[in-house]
Amino acid sequence: MAGTGPLRADARRNRETLLTVARQVLAEEGMDTSLRDIARRAGVGIGTLYRHFPTREALLEAALGEGLDGLREAAARGAASDTPGEALLDWFDRFAAGASVWCQVADETLTAAHRDGQDGPDGSDVSGTYRAMTEAVDALLRRAQEAGEVRRDVDTLDLLTAAKAVGWATARADADRAARLLAVLRDGLRTPPEAP
Repeated sequence: MAGTGPLRADARRNRETLLTVARQVLAEEGMDTSLRDIARRAGVGIGTLYRHFPTREALLEAALGEGLDGLREAAARGAASDTPGEALLDWFDRFAAGASVWCQVADETLTAAHRDGQDGPDGSDVSGTYRAMTEAVDALLRRAQEAGEVRRDVDTLDLLTAAKAVGWATARADADRAARLLAVLRDGLRTPPEAP
């Protein structure tokens, strides 16, 4: 039966190539990218893509899940660190670097939540992975605020919105301007010094 047992070497290569190309195309073209285009750029037929990923959601979960899990793990490590404020700023940098993709995931998550109030049928779709990441960031943000390292009037939605702004600027402006914007936003997240 297909999908049980280890993949042959050529099938494994095809799957890895499809995931690599999918990540590239998603970063370039967004979540509405054509699966046929992904297959073409990976050098395989559309049937091969569907054998590995029977639905668009399965491909998105596989292509984006690793990155979102990495962001979740980074937030969890940061919440356990002695310097949660610096960990939060490092997490913000990492999220902002992939904001053009991550924020599209957020947009899809919000749309799905308004439409039906839940994840996919098995609860394992990319929206669920994104939600797990945001929960870890919530915990990191609270720790950073309790430590007095990050402003108390900032919430997780503020962080994601700011990162989305950086992603937007990075896609439309030169790298120096995007880096300056990121620095301004990082400074704005820090707890302001007390007035003398």
